[in-house]
Amino acid sequence: MKKKVKEYMLITIGIILVGAGVYYFLVPNNLAAGGVSGLAIVINKFIPSIPVGLLMLFMNIILFIIAFIVIGSNFGAKTIYSSLGLSGVIWFFERFYPVKSPVTDDMLLNLIFGILIGGIGMGIVFNQNASTGGTDIIAKIINKFFHIDIGKSLLLSDFLITLAAGFTFGFKVGMYALLGVIINGFVIDEVIQGVTICKQVTIISEKGEEIKDYIMHELKRGVTLYEAKGAYTMEKKEVLMTIISRREFIRLREYIKDVDNRAFISVNNVHEVLGEGFKGIDEF
Repeated sequence: MKKKVKEYMLITIGIILVGAGVYYFLVPNNLAAGGVSGLAIVINKFIPSIPVGLLMLFMNIILFIIAFIVIGSNFGAKTIYSSLGLSGVIWFFERFYPVKSPVTDDMLLNLIFGILIGGIGMGIVFNQNASTGGTDIIAKIINKFFHIDIGKSLLLSDFLITLAAGFTFGFKVGMYALLGVIINGFVIDEVIQGVTICKQVTIISEKGEEIKDYIMHELKRGVTLYEAKGAYTMEKKEVLMTIISRREFIRLREYIKDVDNRAFISVNNVHEVLGEGFKGIDEF
């Protein structure tokens, strides 16, 4: 129960960031950078009496109904909460904290900050194994009927929305919107990798037994032992390998420096670890 509460709290923080990025930076500049939010910005141009948040809510409900009919019930509660919650957040901003004018007069600055804030929020949502629906659903429908890969389908749906933005708001705005789609993908990837990244540490030391005990008893992490032979000395050496968090690596490095400052340490970034002591495989 505690874990579920934490997940939904993080999702809520994520959709608030996405909503703020869209409403305060993208909407005032008509930057329809893909997604249901982008489509809502385009439609709002022609039907200004309907707020962007309400348009997103209607479209997400329609998309979910279509998805359940066409694809099946492959959408979890967290995704439904995220997509409808995002629509609600933007409606809340429109209702109680309406934007009067763009944050700055520089469209590029608005695009960059809107995408950065929104991308961080999307990364947080995706890290909780949820999504904000929208074009994800459109992409799956395109994949089902036209057999185009999900990734290409997602890019296609976002591209069509930015194309619509170009026709509606002008070629320059459309190009900025397309740039936003590209940047958004990179930001989300970096946030996801940055949160889940761990350190794979390989150690060769004369104090291997002490280091092994420290990792197992102080850091509470597992250690794998290998036997290796040095090509120059032909001596047999015991090699320790462990996967730990970035914070734990700092502690381990300081400990090794104290017990054996001649130890050999090799460190690699690992972008995702599943299994005992980390995120369980059954969480996906």
